[in-house]
Amino acid sequence: MSWQLKAMRVLLRHGVRRSLGRQPDSIAARAWFERGAWLNARGRPYLDFAPDTFSGSGRELAALWSTHAAPGAPFMLYFHGGGYVMGNPRTHAALGGFLARKAAMPCCLPDYRLAPEQPFPAAFEDAVLVWQALMARGHAPGDIALGGDSAGGGLALALLGHLCTSGQPLPGCVFTFSPFTDMTLSGESIRTNAKSELLLPFERIEQLRNRVLAGADPADPRISPLFAQFRGAPPVLIQMARTEILRDDSRRMAEHLRAQGVDVTVQEWGNLPHVWQFFHGWLPESRKALNDAAAFIRQWIPPHPSGGS
Repeated sequence: MSWQLKAMRVLLRHGVRRSLGRQPDSIAARAWFERGAWLNARGRPYLDFAPDTFSGSGRELAALWSTHAAPGAPFMLYFHGGGYVMGNPRTHAALGGFLARKAAMPCCLPDYRLAPEQPFPAAFEDAVLVWQALMARGHAPGDIALGGDSAGGGLALALLGHLCTSGQPLPGCVFTFSPFTDMTLSGESIRTNAKSELLLPFERIEQLRNRVLAGADPADPRISPLFAQFRGAPPVLIQMARTEILRDDSRRMAEHLRAQGVDVTVQEWGNLPHVWQFFHGWLPESRKALNDAAAFIRQWIPPHPSGGS
């Protein structure tokens, strides 16, 4: 364990987690997350990203690219985390930019709709919109590495399940960091790891679920990909921490995928915060995890000379 991680564990457990748990509503939580992302990135890396807009189903969806990818060039489609209630491409630009450099391909960060103003299935519908728009632009599905963290990881897997069951073109690979895959909250680690969790306030998770679902079925595979079907899916990477409350969302997701014949790589780390990859500017453990993810992506989607980064 690095000395940086030792220091951050204290900060997260006694400062950040308590502060997140005190946010009165989603609007306050979003502002809190924005400030934290700015401090974490030591600036505003999103200013170097290129804006884009995806259109479909009578609406438009904004996005940011580390560098625009032309058809025929590989790239990453990354859905940010934030419990479906906070986060945006700006908060995750530093993470997307780091991955883009390490994988030697651009990263696209869609700005999907958030709850409670736009509850389920809004985020899922936006993910489908982005995928269809990319196909309409002439991008080859096999050139796309589909990924995300936390809720964004769950969203990436929900999109993958939808593509598998509807017979649509599939991405070249999928990578997720501590994915939120089960809105029924049936994983044992949600309770057994309540004390060891360094970042997420356990006592607020049911409230979060209610804001996101607004009465919808928590077992719907469009929000809980643990219950989706994945026959024929491409290789999947899952990274999670042993001590986080969503650990079993990852473990059971891996078992579910393997039972359907999917090639799954699981990297279970030790006493680390939820989505520790987010802190790559501070933690060597984060950089190692992201380097591993980039190597996984390159294994299945080799970069093209025209791809850029």
